[in-house]
Amino acid sequence: MNDSGKLLDSYLRIWNNRTVTDNSSAPVDLLYELIKRELLDENAHPRTRKPKFEKFYSSVKRVISSELTEAEKVELLSVYVNIMGEC
Repeated sequence: MNDSGKLLDSYLRIWNNRTVTDNSSAPVDLLYELIKRELLDENAHPRTRKPKFEKFYSSVKRVISSELTEAEKVELLSVYVNIMGEC
């Protein structure tokens, strides 16, 4: 896998409105936490949350249509798939 800090930067480039305030955690831990929160739709109000499969689909579409390099896309999608298997 690519350097986890670079992968976190790639993720944050796609999601412009996301900021990281926890600098004490390792980049890979932050990335996993951000993606898990995204897939579980924890950033939305409980009544408006979407199912995780719907969030996964929209996230994959967003990664694929982004301006990241193909290698960054593959690595980021691999993380999404791994986390989706854990949720």
